[in-house]
Amino acid sequence: MQVTLQQAGKVFGREIVFRGLDHVFAPGSRTVVLGPNGSGKSTLLQVVAGAITPSTGRVEHLLHGSVVDPDQVYRHVSIAAPYLGLYEDLSLAETVETHQRFKPLRMGLGVRDLARIAYLDQALDKPVRNFSSGMKQRLKLALAILSDTSLLLLDEPASNLDAEAVNWYQRLLDDHLDARTLLVCSNRQPAEHDRCDRELDIAHWKG
Repeated sequence: MQVTLQQAGKVFGREIVFRGLDHVFAPGSRTVVLGPNGSGKSTLLQVVAGAITPSTGRVEHLLHGSVVDPDQVYRHVSIAAPYLGLYEDLSLAETVETHQRFKPLRMGLGVRDLARIAYLDQALDKPVRNFSSGMKQRLKLALAILSDTSLLLLDEPASNLDAEAVNWYQRLLDDHLDARTLLVCSNRQPAEHDRCDRELDIAHWKG
């Protein structure tokens, strides 16, 4: 998927989060959005996802050369972010089954496949509320990366991951990113974005 921002800006009240942003995220590109906490990275990610509209300018999504209707963008996007929670009362199996109703998994993968890949196969029937923070993060990342989508958005993906789990996250990207468009928001942790080959520093479009 290609995402084009034309003079895009976002304002909350009197706060200018970013403005005048012209950028093309080309199909298959791998971009890290850099900036400290509170700099507007997550807001930009949600604009790219089509979850919020820019205050100024426009955003356009192209898939195989055709414009995607704004109401249908969500079908082609998967996202993992600290501010997007899980249904705590559901089990892992129920969580994946619910997710698949809206976004199928890649390559015919199923519930048990995802659990195995995320090293959560012993927790299939366990309520998510009983998961550790690291287990929840692995589940979020697996749901996003293993979904059959063309645009993958990851906000601080190394949050709550120990060194071994960070290595797992990197392998998961290596195995399943393929030609999809990737955006990673990071506060400059190299392990989060070392698979990216392009940088966008949000500070260049502040205030």
